[in-house]
Amino acid sequence: MSAERINPPDLSPATGFSHAVVATGSRVVFLAGQTALDTDGNIVGDTLPEQFERALTGLLVALEAAGGTPADLARVTVYATDVADYRAHVSGLGRIWRRLAGRDYPAMAVVGVVRLWDERALVELDGFAVLP
Repeated sequence: MSAERINPPDLSPATGFSHAVVATGSRVVFLAGQTALDTDGNIVGDTLPEQFERALTGLLVALEAAGGTPADLARVTVYATDVADYRAHVSGLGRIWRRLAGRDYPAMAVVGVVRLWDERALVELDGFAVLP
């Protein structure tokens, strides 16, 4: 994928995300929402950072299975059951993101939700990628 990350100076500084991503490629991969499920279908981790790491790992495993890399991500949406908790952990979540996915940030949004499919889930990530 060829990705142009656009962060206009007239907008707030993009920290941990890009304001826009222009992606050029031949395949679009839509990634289903991933929570902190293990291979037995059980939520792993009691804290938001633990669950975020597991959910991001799941998203990246699905992306890799489709032939992509983290740099191919064009958009990721984070659904959090407690946005205040997410904001309180944002520095640590950023470190987890950079360790697993690098510094090529997709366009992102964080959305507060009442609950997720599994009521123990604190966070879910979905997205799409454009592959060469």
